[in-house]
Amino acid sequence: MKRNRLVILAAASFLNILCLMACAQEHSNNEKKLSIANTIVKTTVVLNNQDTIIPLKSLEKKTIASVSLSFAYSTVFDSLANKYGKVTSFTADSYRDSVNLNDLEDDLKYYNTVLISIDDQNILKARYISFINNISKTKKLILAYFGNGTGLKAFDLLKSPIVYTAQNNADAAALIPQYIFGGIAAGNKLTTAFSARYTIGSGFITPKTRLKYTVPEDAGLNSNALTEIDAIAAEAISQKATPGLVVLVAKDGKVIFNKAYGTHTYDTNVPDRTTDIFDLASVTKIAATTPAVMRLVEEGKLKLDTTIGTYIAKARTSPMNNIPVREVMLHQAGFIPYIPFHDYVKTGDYSRDSSAAYPTKVADDYYIKKGFFKDFMWPKMLNAPIRTRGKYVYSDISMYVMKDIVEHITEEPLNQYTYENFYKPLGMQTAGFLPRNRFSKEQIIPTELDTYFRKTLLVGYVHDQGAALAGGISGHAGLFASANDLAILYQMMLNHGTYGGTEYFKPQTVDTFTAKQSNVSRRGLGFDRWDPDSTKHYPSNLASPQTYGHTGYTGTCVWVDPSRGLVYIFLSNRVNPTVSDRLSNLKIRGRIQDVVNRAIDDSKSVVNFK
Repeated sequence: MKRNRLVILAAASFLNILCLMACAQEHSNNEKKLSIANTIVKTTVVLNNQDTIIPLKSLEKKTIASVSLSFAYSTVFDSLANKYGKVTSFTADSYRDSVNLNDLEDDLKYYNTVLISIDDQNILKARYISFINNISKTKKLILAYFGNGTGLKAFDLLKSPIVYTAQNNADAAALIPQYIFGGIAAGNKLTTAFSARYTIGSGFITPKTRLKYTVPEDAGLNSNALTEIDAIAAEAISQKATPGLVVLVAKDGKVIFNKAYGTHTYDTNVPDRTTDIFDLASVTKIAATTPAVMRLVEEGKLKLDTTIGTYIAKARTSPMNNIPVREVMLHQAGFIPYIPFHDYVKTGDYSRDSSAAYPTKVADDYYIKKGFFKDFMWPKMLNAPIRTRGKYVYSDISMYVMKDIVEHITEEPLNQYTYENFYKPLGMQTAGFLPRNRFSKEQIIPTELDTYFRKTLLVGYVHDQGAALAGGISGHAGLFASANDLAILYQMMLNHGTYGGTEYFKPQTVDTFTAKQSNVSRRGLGFDRWDPDSTKHYPSNLASPQTYGHTGYTGTCVWVDPSRGLVYIFLSNRVNPTVSDRLSNLKIRGRIQDVVNRAIDDSKSVVNFK
């Protein structure tokens, strides 16, 4: 028995050594990657930017195409570009008319902004020069040139911006789009004269306005300190806390960690991907409804101390009438936590086929009758008893109310308002309600195998029953998004309201809504926060008092820690195949958050020690 125990210990020690070696290897590799990237950055120059087109602004007004003129690393280039906004890829090599590329030019008719990538081997080809010059006459053109610089002489008359780097490899292809979109600031000048126009000293300075995609070492962290995330993710999956998950970490405006783990469901081999779209559940409250409220408060169209009845006519004869909006946003309005509306659905209220009588799709092959929300659900909420006013009682009804107030003021549906005012201009491609209207099932993570209400696997239909019966668009649930989209939104919040060169909120607005605003709870306005009760360790053991964000019932969370310059995002489908408390019991989200917190704190200690 003793011998067996020694064998086990020896094996464990060997595995630990292998892990340490692997960790050290990862850190070493990332240091090399960073060194290579820094070398490329030193040779990169932005030219012809007299009209300040770089970094790109107002993405909501841009339709962007990326055209590879036989550039070998176009896939890498386009992958990075697509992190900032929707970019459609084209390659000259796929066109039969390779002589004058008229067909390619014709296919670009729907795009107003064209990114062209080219290298030394192709830049002096007459048909490519002609194509570039033709496109520059009708489109906003940005030329990404990888090579020794001699090709610049062909474009002395080109007024469009050029991002030039002396490197021609995959690493450079991953960096140049970040200059174009503002993930990296430019400041270099040419040290060699290439033509009468591109002389020594040529080059423009551009600001950093968006997220950068890089390695932990670029933010001063050691990759070794983050390897525990892999182990915690593996534990979550092996313990059946969730079949898969995605973790994203941004530090100081740099995405330094973004990994997917596991599979879509336990009985499939489809791996989770970082681009997958998740049901965010209650994160909807701070990613859709609260930003809309913030904008309206800032514009003076919504007053926090004005009553619900001021905005909602139907509420004037209800118990809600005289309750101020501020109490609603703080979950202190006295509303009951929720109403299980799906328990009220009876035969005749739904149909397996759509029709004029059953227009609202709740899930695949499930349609609710016309007026179910307006005639039954909404009156039931408006007239629900007010029992705990002044006390903190978390209630989904709060955000049903705020959605209705937002829609009365904006005269737009919440989904349309948030898309137009936030998601589209920010470059958030997946964020929105009703994802099945825009994306394939394969890109959306399945949530619960609903055996008690809709009798189907929910893929792209909101898990929350009330939100589903309301048509999938609600103030408390219904939003879907990828991790990268959420990183963009909350980096904007961490930036005090500015992103991509646009101010979405004034700093004071962000500070007010995210700060503690209640005498009876930890909460801000709409936002959840760090809990001062040290016995709760919420949201994690090492979270700072400045931390704000929210969790979601489906196994999601977003936490922003201004003291650490941190945006932490965790997305999972812990309700698959059915609801389980294992994710919370194992403290998976908080433990991963603390791995990140510890890594940041340790990096500060090393700097201070030095």
